[in-house]
Amino acid sequence: MKLTTRSRYGTRLLLDIALHSREGRPVPSKDTAAREGLSLKYLEKLIKMLKQEGYVVGKRGPNGGNVLVRKPEDISIGEVARILDGEEQVLGCDGDVSTCPRAAVCLKRSIWDDASMAMYKMLDSFSLADLMKDAYLCPQNPPPKE
Repeated sequence: MKLTTRSRYGTRLLLDIALHSREGRPVPSKDTAAREGLSLKYLEKLIKMLKQEGYVVGKRGPNGGNVLVRKPEDISIGEVARILDGEEQVLGCDGDVSTCPRAAVCLKRSIWDDASMAMYKMLDSFSLADLMKDAYLCPQNPPPKE
């Protein structure tokens, strides 16, 4: 598995929406891009992917923006990585002899497979809500008022 900017920035995008969507109000993409220091054009590509998978919905109009479809505690970081980066293995080996002539007899491949599974297991153990708790420790992200 490779963690690219898509999964890292996508996680930051979802976290920003979760932190700044008070009472279900949409969070404008341009605001997220500015806060996170990300390209708006790149962010919009990620939003499109996340919309297709049912994580985000867009609201149009002057008060428009993005809203999470699912609760933060129901979104695992592993899911986000799989959606945005795919389920590529650490080594990129799928056991296909056309990819690697040693794939069928490779003694080390199981180590890389285990590493990929361990990485996904670890990422799946964290939800967006877990990241929100950590973010609230930062002064620029105060928790919402009850």
